[in-house]
Amino acid sequence: MATNANRKESWLVLGASSSVARAFARAAAEDGADIILAGRDMEDMGRTAEDVSIRGGHEVDVVAFDAEDVSSHAAFVADVVNRAGLLNVFLAFGAMPEQDEIDADFTLAERSIAVNYTGALSVLHRLAPHLEEQGDGHVVVISSVAGDRGRLKNYVYGSAKAGLNTYLQGLRARLFRKGVSVTTIKPGFMDTDMTWGIEGMFLVASPDKAARACLSAAKKRRHVVYVPFFWWGIMNIIRHIPEFIFKKMNI
Repeated sequence: MATNANRKESWLVLGASSSVARAFARAAAEDGADIILAGRDMEDMGRTAEDVSIRGGHEVDVVAFDAEDVSSHAAFVADVVNRAGLLNVFLAFGAMPEQDEIDADFTLAERSIAVNYTGALSVLHRLAPHLEEQGDGHVVVISSVAGDRGRLKNYVYGSAKAGLNTYLQGLRARLFRKGVSVTTIKPGFMDTDMTWGIEGMFLVASPDKAARACLSAAKKRRHVVYVPFFWWGIMNIIRHIPEFIFKKMNI
């Protein structure tokens, strides 16, 4: 049986049709890893797989995955484990409906929670036993600064990300005991399809820079990383605004 020292690294990229996921797949392949792209848009992932394979010269698999279809996750994980070498996980899927749209249609709140929290928890829950048995590896999850405090303009989305952040803290403690790192990435504004057209965005990060920051954080086994780094300072201020002032702010 191969030891971890001589097993080829594989990165499972969940939500592989997002711009940051595509950038991460390229960066990880250039770093020497095989890639497993997982998501709903098979055509888009096929194009990404071809691009990543040409750039990195490494094996790229494409697997169907739906974050909301939690009943399919056990079979999905079993398939991925059979394909992978030393498995690492990059989770980049999400859903961010506008708060005013959620206020008018509760099904959008349900979907935000189903994708951002339940779907993420479901697939990570099923991956965790394999990662423990493997005894090495990295889990990197894209969360959001929105989970740091409930704000007027996105509190449903933020509550789902806050739940995810708490889950990842517990998962980090669990997997640490088996040699697996768990990194929570908290981006501010990123230039992605999910944020396209949103008004008031500033200090926007590119997907390529964000992806490389994620890969670097995994290698350093960081716990929580703000991307770009200065969002730590911004959110530290926001977290400490007294509630009697904060509730009056239009943010």
